[in-house]
Amino acid sequence: MGPASVPKGCGSNMGSVYYNLCDLTTVWGVVVEAIAAAGVVTSFVLFIILMACLPFVTDKKRKGMVALQASVLVFTLGLFGLTFAFIVGRYSTSCAARRFLFGVLFSGCLACLAMHGVGLAMLGRRGRRPRGWMLCLGALGLWLVEVIINTEWLVITVVTSPPSGIVIPDLPCSIANQDFVMALIYVMVLLLAVVVMAVPSLMHKSKKWCRDGAFILVTGLCTVAIWVAWIVMYIHGNRVLGNPSWDDPTLAVALVSNAWVFLFLYTIPEICLLTQEDPDQELPHDGDHIYPARSLVYDNILKETEPPLQNVYMENKAFSMEEPPTVPTKPVSPYGAYNGQLRSCVYQPTELALIAKGLTKMDQDTMIPRATASSLNPGSSSSLPRSVDSLTS
Repeated sequence: MGPASVPKGCGSNMGSVYYNLCDLTTVWGVVVEAIAAAGVVTSFVLFIILMACLPFVTDKKRKGMVALQASVLVFTLGLFGLTFAFIVGRYSTSCAARRFLFGVLFSGCLACLAMHGVGLAMLGRRGRRPRGWMLCLGALGLWLVEVIINTEWLVITVVTSPPSGIVIPDLPCSIANQDFVMALIYVMVLLLAVVVMAVPSLMHKSKKWCRDGAFILVTGLCTVAIWVAWIVMYIHGNRVLGNPSWDDPTLAVALVSNAWVFLFLYTIPEICLLTQEDPDQELPHDGDHIYPARSLVYDNILKETEPPLQNVYMENKAFSMEEPPTVPTKPVSPYGAYNGQLRSCVYQPTELALIAKGLTKMDQDTMIPRATASSLNPGSSSSLPRSVDSLTS
């Protein structure tokens, strides 16, 4: 192709297979390329946000789904990247990438969505779901089936040598549209499984799991609509219109639109709900503080303060049997030790402190016995000096 036929917006030293990336006369390539590039950046940013939110996830049931959501982001990033293979012209490498990665990337996204729906269905039926690693293994098994199917199909149609004497240029690109769609039957089965498994979760008792099921169901239905549209256009519409050159734009638009559906209808809502607290684990709050019951604090105070004091009085009464009766102490209110503070802030005296406090209080309240002369008869008052004088003499 000479310099005069170079499309507007492209350089003269650019290969002809890349003209759709810069051709300003056929705008579809530039527009789809810009949307796909924005999708790549968005998927990468969402993946970083998802990993950053992981330490702050308090709901263990939701935390087990993070691996599936991260896998969906990785496969969605691959779908945006595969879009560029449909924008550029056809040659052996791009055609092989199209045929192999189209079904593999879609099956990865749909397998994760299907296993998420299975987990929600079991959670609603049994009250618990399988562990996160079990769901990941299930999604991996479903995805590997499509990998094996596409590998065998690619080996059979490309590596197998054609009959002798027949030369087929760009053999990977010489595939009929019907054959391309027929190779994606397993992906369509996964898509149907996503829609079917999302329905039971809508009848879940918990509203938060109903929302997750609604996200999966809406994503599956939108994907079904996109697939029906591009298959009809790819097999029948372009041929009826007499413009087979629209095959590549049809697949490119289907890829980029479906990838954005995965982001907007599933990944972003799930990330927004990821850090919400589990209502089953929340404690009753009164403002910003949690207050214990007053009776519990009061009972604990009485149990800790009364018995040691009683023991102190009982032990000291043994040594005061012959002393005169003490003046009764003032009654102490049982609410005197309670000051309205938290249990952890209440002063808790030790046994030695209680004993010292009890002894000090007894010394203050009791009366010290004094030596007093015994009451004598009036006539005997003079006998005491006489006896004293006799003793001194």
